[in-house]
Amino acid sequence: MPKLFSIKPGITLKGRKFKGIRGFAGKPFHPPLTDIPIGAYVIAAAFDILSFIWGDSTVGRDLFRAATYVIIAGAIVSPLTAITGFWDWLKSTPKRTQARRTANWHMAIMLTVTAIVIVDILVRLGDFDTALSTPGLVMVLSAVAGGLVALGASYGGELVFDYEFNVEQNYGGVWEETETDIYPSDVS
Repeated sequence: MPKLFSIKPGITLKGRKFKGIRGFAGKPFHPPLTDIPIGAYVIAAAFDILSFIWGDSTVGRDLFRAATYVIIAGAIVSPLTAITGFWDWLKSTPKRTQARRTANWHMAIMLTVTAIVIVDILVRLGDFDTALSTPGLVMVLSAVAGGLVALGASYGGELVFDYEFNVEQNYGGVWEETETDIYPSDVS
């Protein structure tokens, strides 16, 4: 009977070299951390736009408050995401390469997003108790942050999928045509 699932090789750390704050070979920390701020900022933007359109009402207020909690959650995870990304950039991006220039642009966009999000949070907290919908300035800040974080994420994806930046294979390829599961510790 053929195997239908391969679970353990994808989650095992045995045989993977630990690289400190960067994570493990083949299991870096930065990519999964990025999902939280990216998702939070895009969702917050959607909630704020809907709240602004909905106007002063219970639904408008609830969407504004939900966006506030979501954007703060993304901002809480953002520093660790930035630190792990910076360490990847510092330790593994060769200078004077297209990958380095792309990583520089990715980093510049994401730092801009972080600054916008900090301003967004400060402005929205001033209106948190009184606003019946998302104020116009907050909606604009959220929409810009949501759009820019999506753009920055596309450059991060380009680094991985186009340049194979920080992709460490433990054997000849990402995919082996075999019924046998291959673990990092199986490869010499």
